[in-house]
Amino acid sequence: MKHVIIIGGGIAGMQCACTLADRGIAATIIEKEADLGGKIRSWHVLFPTFTSADEVLSAVRRRLSQAENITIRTGCEATKLTAKRVTLSTGEELECDAVVIATGFTLFDARLKEEYGYGIYDNVVTSADLEHMFNKGEVRLSSGQTPRRIALLHCVGSRDEKVCQRHCSKVCCVTGVKQAIELKKMFPTADVFNFYMDIRMFGPGYEEMYREAQLMHNVHFVRGRISEVSPTIDGRLQIKAEDTLTGRPLKMGIDMLVLLIGMRSNDWNHSLEAECGLKCQPSGFMQPKDSFLGNVESNVEGIFYAGTITAPKNIGESINEGTAAALAAAEWISKQ
Repeated sequence: MKHVIIIGGGIAGMQCACTLADRGIAATIIEKEADLGGKIRSWHVLFPTFTSADEVLSAVRRRLSQAENITIRTGCEATKLTAKRVTLSTGEELECDAVVIATGFTLFDARLKEEYGYGIYDNVVTSADLEHMFNKGEVRLSSGQTPRRIALLHCVGSRDEKVCQRHCSKVCCVTGVKQAIELKKMFPTADVFNFYMDIRMFGPGYEEMYREAQLMHNVHFVRGRISEVSPTIDGRLQIKAEDTLTGRPLKMGIDMLVLLIGMRSNDWNHSLEAECGLKCQPSGFMQPKDSFLGNVESNVEGIFYAGTITAPKNIGESINEGTAAALAAAEWISKQ
């Protein structure tokens, strides 16, 4: 039986394994964490439908558990690879007929933007932190009180040459809108502000959700970047910004600041480029063979990509690429 090794057990890698199994090809998933699922495990609900992230993940888990010829190796990493062999951190060498790399992305470290006070001031959190709070069913300030005024700041670690992150992370805008609506549902009387450079609502249902946030939930949108955050005597935060639509400076007291952190490429990508002959883009994400006709293929025959290894994507796109990578690998194997 033909065999494909999938490096990365997030939603794209899981979908890839299921699709291969459906076509009678054995698949082995290599996942460095103790469990499969990747970052979707930490998400609460998904835009724009507010579908439970656990519902989506559970559906793919069921397919995995029912499929034959799928091997799951957690708690280990791939250290070397070719299209025919993968070496694990355990020292084992696994033979295969093709490899799919689905190692995803790394969340931007908000501490690199010191002016926003993450890790320095209380009640400055990231969008990932806020998702953890949503999952617990409780959003509270460090004092235990509920926030009355919340600001969400877009593009933290995206479109920012100062931290060498020039690319757009694609889903931050819609995440900010989704989280603002969730906060308003949880705290109907709270003031919720989104500070943005541009609102990029590219997907189906996204623009409608943006309008819903304004018209039905009274979420405020301010075009401008926050330049400075500082604590106040009464335990709140003060932000300084400029409303670029009016050209006026703005100073505001808030209870909580949410930093919408972007996606950055994995450090491992550069090792893939140096040791495996694969190519990286200037952003650090892997370069597909062709953006249109070979978007899940690498420049090395027999090695394929799925999900956010090549660029920021939403969950639906990552699932679709898991399927596409499996089909491309199956077709390549059939021709050998």
